[in-house]
Amino acid sequence: MTDPTTGTTPAHSAPAVEDQIDQLANSDGEQPTTTHAERGAGEPHLRITTPEGERGRLELTEERTTIGSGAECSLVIAGADAVHATIVHDERDEYVLTLHGDGLMNANPSDGIAGDRSEILRTGARFTVADWILVFGREEFADHGRPFGGREGGELDDQPPQPARPEYSDSDSDEQHGDLEVRDG
Repeated sequence: MTDPTTGTTPAHSAPAVEDQIDQLANSDGEQPTTTHAERGAGEPHLRITTPEGERGRLELTEERTTIGSGAECSLVIAGADAVHATIVHDERDEYVLTLHGDGLMNANPSDGIAGDRSEILRTGARFTVADWILVFGREEFADHGRPFGGREGGELDDQPPQPARPEYSDSDSDEQHGDLEVRDG
């Protein structure tokens, strides 16, 4: 897909409309559709608000992002545990938050099984570390929870289910996060 104004191809782009139409035309209406983007696409990031109301942004470019008061953390927050939270970019191209210290989160707000407080992040997922507020963001075309690269006709429109995601790695661990709860922010 080339931008007619610049003649360049965007670094991250949603599936071409023609591809979506072909997918629907070849479907019997019961077949799922998908918009699985390239691994790491959609500029995944955290929007950060400090207790003083200052705002910032942290791009999630590493496979493992750590948040806490430790000097080795990707995001250092005074008053947090040494490693208060981790975000892992897993083999299924999902960003998985594990909150090790106190804080609020969308899913699993209280201790889960054996104290596990993890969730697959979707755009708008909010969590806290110390008195800081962090919100996950990723462009809709790359968010695996959004068929056709975003909404078709609005938030409440029925969406066809997506098939199994493509293999991003050689591992067979698709069930690794199967028990995690996902809630749209």
